[in-house]
Amino acid sequence: MWTALRGPQVERSSFDDYVRDRFQFGGMSYPLTGFTMSGQTEEVVHSFAGYCQGAYRANGVVFAVSLARMMLFTEARFKWRRYGQVGGGNDLFGTADLGVLERPWPGGSTGDLLARMEQDVTNAGNAFVAREGDRLRRLRPDWVEIILSAPPSEAVASDVVGYKYTAGGPRSGGEVKLYLVGEVAHWAPVPDPEALYRGMSWLTPVVEEVLSDRAATRHKRKFFENAATPNLAVSLKETVTETQFKEFMAAMNSSHQGVENAYKTLYLGGGADVKVVGADLRQLDFKATQGAGETRIAAAGRVPPIIVGLSEGLQAATYSNYGQARRAFGDHWARPSWRSVCAALSVLVDVPDGAELWYDARDVAFLREDQTDLAQIQQTQATTIRTLVDAGYTAESAVAAVLGEDLSLLEHSGLFSVQLQPPGAATPPEPTEPTAPVEEEPASV
Repeated sequence: MWTALRGPQVERSSFDDYVRDRFQFGGMSYPLTGFTMSGQTEEVVHSFAGYCQGAYRANGVVFAVSLARMMLFTEARFKWRRYGQVGGGNDLFGTADLGVLERPWPGGSTGDLLARMEQDVTNAGNAFVAREGDRLRRLRPDWVEIILSAPPSEAVASDVVGYKYTAGGPRSGGEVKLYLVGEVAHWAPVPDPEALYRGMSWLTPVVEEVLSDRAATRHKRKFFENAATPNLAVSLKETVTETQFKEFMAAMNSSHQGVENAYKTLYLGGGADVKVVGADLRQLDFKATQGAGETRIAAAGRVPPIIVGLSEGLQAATYSNYGQARRAFGDHWARPSWRSVCAALSVLVDVPDGAELWYDARDVAFLREDQTDLAQIQQTQATTIRTLVDAGYTAESAVAAVLGEDLSLLEHSGLFSVQLQPPGAATPPEPTEPTAPVEEEPASV
C-alpha cells in the first residue's frame, strides 16, 4: 500500500498475512490483493511469518525442497575472478578482503551466511545483509524498508538511496537504524514484476498447491484415525415422518459431518438402510493426486523431484537418471543463484582492480561428474596440454590455459617442431659411413 510520508520515499518489504488475503470466504480462492499508489511506500502483501509458519515449517514438501536448495547452495566458497578472460575462464584467487564473507559474524561461516540468505529468499523473496565494521548482520526481510529517491508512481526515475531497518517491523515503533547504499547487500533472485527492486518468493505461485497438499495430508491422517470408512448414503422407510427425518439427519450430521468427523463408524437404527457411495484412498488414486501437487511445488523451487525423493520423480522418465537430474539442478538453479548472490554481496567487500567476486564450486561433490567422466576429462586435458607443448608453447602456460579454459594465457617459447629448434637454424650435416683406415707401406732402406 502506498501511504504519504514526509522526507525520503520508501519501498517497503514488510508483509501481511497471505492466508487472510488469499483464502477467506466460503472456501473459495481469491487472488492476492495488490497494492495501491496513494503515497510513497510500496508494500508486499505476502507474509514472511505466514510463509514460515504455514509453509516452511508446516509442509514437508516445501521444507524438503528448500533444504535441498540450501544443502547445495552452502557448499560454495567465495573467491576473486579476473576480468578480461577469453571464454570466461576460472582464474580464481583469494585475498584477506574475503575474510568478512568467510567469517561473517562471531562463530559464523560462509555456509551459515548462504543458508540464512536462501531461507529468507524462500520465505520472503528478499535477503538483506548489512556490513557493520568487520562483521555482517542478517536483517529480517519484513522489517526492512527500501528508501527511494522518488515514488515510482510519480517519477520517471526512482533510485535506491538507503535502507531503513525497524526492530519489530515498520509500524511497531521499535528502534530504527538507517543504512546507506553500499552498506547493505540486497539479494532478490526472482524479481517481483510489480516492483522496482523487491523480489518475490518462489512459494507465491504455488500457495494453492501448498494448501492442497496440507489438506490431502490431513485427509489421509483422518482416514486412518477414523477406521478408514468410505462415504455412505442413508435411506429411511416410508413410515418415517418429516420431523423424524429432520431430527435423524441433524443428529447424524452433528456426529459425522466435517473433516474432524470423517470416516467414523456409523451406528444406525429404526430400519435405516446404508449404501456406500464414496471411494477409499485406492479408488481415489490418492498417491497420484497428492504426487502431482508435490511435483509442482518442486518445479517452482527448481529442484528435480528425484533429488527431493518424491515418488513422481522416481517414476518420471525425464529424471529417471539421477545424474541428469543432478546436472539439471546444478546448471539451472545452483550456478545462476551463486552468480547473482556474488553480484549482491560484492557491494560489501573491496573488490580488487580487474576482478569480480565469484564462487568456487570445485570442491562441491554434488556437482562432480562420476569417476569415468572425470577420468575422460582429465585424459582430454592431458592430451591438449601435450599438443600445446609440442607446438612450442611453454608447459606452464599450457597448463594454465587448459585448467583456466582461457587460450589467451598461452605463451610461445619461440621454438618449433618436435626438436624445438630455433627458427632459421642450420640443418645439422647427415652422418657419413665410416671408411677403413689406409695401411701405409714400410719405407724401403
